[in-house]
Amino acid sequence: MPHSVPIRPPALLPGDTVGIVAPASNIDPKALAAGCAALRKLGYVPYYLDSIFERDLFFAGSVARRVGELEHMFANPEVRAIVCARGGYGTNHLLPHLDLRVLLANPKPFIGYSDITTLLTWLTDHGLVTFHGPMVTKDFARENGVDLTSWASILSSASAYERDFSANEIEVLVKGEAEGILYGGCLSMLAASLGTPYEIHTEGTILFLEDINAKPFQVDRMLMQLKLAGKFADVRGVIFGEMLDCSQPSGQDYTLQEIILRLLSDLRIPIAYGFSSGHVRCANRILPFGVRGRLTVNDNLRLECDAAVTQGEGIPRAIQGQSGR
Repeated sequence: MPHSVPIRPPALLPGDTVGIVAPASNIDPKALAAGCAALRKLGYVPYYLDSIFERDLFFAGSVARRVGELEHMFANPEVRAIVCARGGYGTNHLLPHLDLRVLLANPKPFIGYSDITTLLTWLTDHGLVTFHGPMVTKDFARENGVDLTSWASILSSASAYERDFSANEIEVLVKGEAEGILYGGCLSMLAASLGTPYEIHTEGTILFLEDINAKPFQVDRMLMQLKLAGKFADVRGVIFGEMLDCSQPSGQDYTLQEIILRLLSDLRIPIAYGFSSGHVRCANRILPFGVRGRLTVNDNLRLECDAAVTQGEGIPRAIQGQSGR
C-alpha cells in the first residue's frame, strides 16, 4: 500500500522526551554522550535503554534487542520522537521481525539516514511520515552538525515548509517544476531493496538520492539498476544530496554531475544536486518523507512541502493485519 494517506506524527516541542535507538551498527559511548548533551541544550530530554551499548559482531546487539528497543520507543507514550544514534549496517535484519501494528498505532517523528533508509522507506510506504536527517552520534555530537532552522521548522510547526536555495547551495542540472511525494534516502540502500518484499515504491515521487564514498562507476551502476527496474518511470523530479566523497581517489577527468545527466536527462524532469541532508560536511538538514512537495528548479531551487507534523496530541490508530511477523 505505497504512499497511502499520510499519518503525520505530533510535533516535537522543547521539553519532550527523545528516544534514541541503534537499529544498525554498534555505537561509541562518548559520541552518544556528546549527542545527548546537544539534545539537552536544545531543551529535549534524551532517553535510551542501557542495552544500546551491546555489541554482536558489527551490530548494536542482537536482532531481538534492536527490534525490542525500537518497538519499545514507539509504544512508550512518554517518548515523543525517535532519533537514531547512527547508521552503519544491519537495519535490514529487523524488517521481518518488527510488528508494524505497534509502529503505526503510535505515530511519532522517526529520524535517521544512511542504513536507516531501509526503515524510512518501509514506514513511509505504509503511511507514516518519516524524516531523513541528523543522528545523535554523527551530527548532534559535533559542532554545527545540525541545521537547526529546518529541524525546528519541519518538526515543531504544523505549517507548510518552503525554502529557497541559492546557486551557492544547490547546483541546477535540469530546470523544471515538479510536484510529488518526497521520498528516497541513501542510494545504496534503495538499490539493495530491489527484489525483496521491502522494495521501494517511487511512483509519483520527488526522489531524494544521496550516498557517501561510492566511486562514480558505482553510482552509475546503482542508478542504472534503479532505471532498469523501472524505478524512474513515474518519478516527477530528483534531488541529489552532497554525494560526499563520491569520487575516484586517484582523480578523474569527469564529474559525477556529468554521469547523472548522461543517465537521467532523458527523463525530462527537474534535477538538482547538492542538497545537504544525510551524509554531509556540516549542518545536516531534515527532510520529510511521505508528504507532498513542490520543486522548482530554475537558476536556483525552491522546495515547498506540506506540513509533516500535527499540532498537539497524536491520535493512536488501530492497525489490523499489518504485522511484519
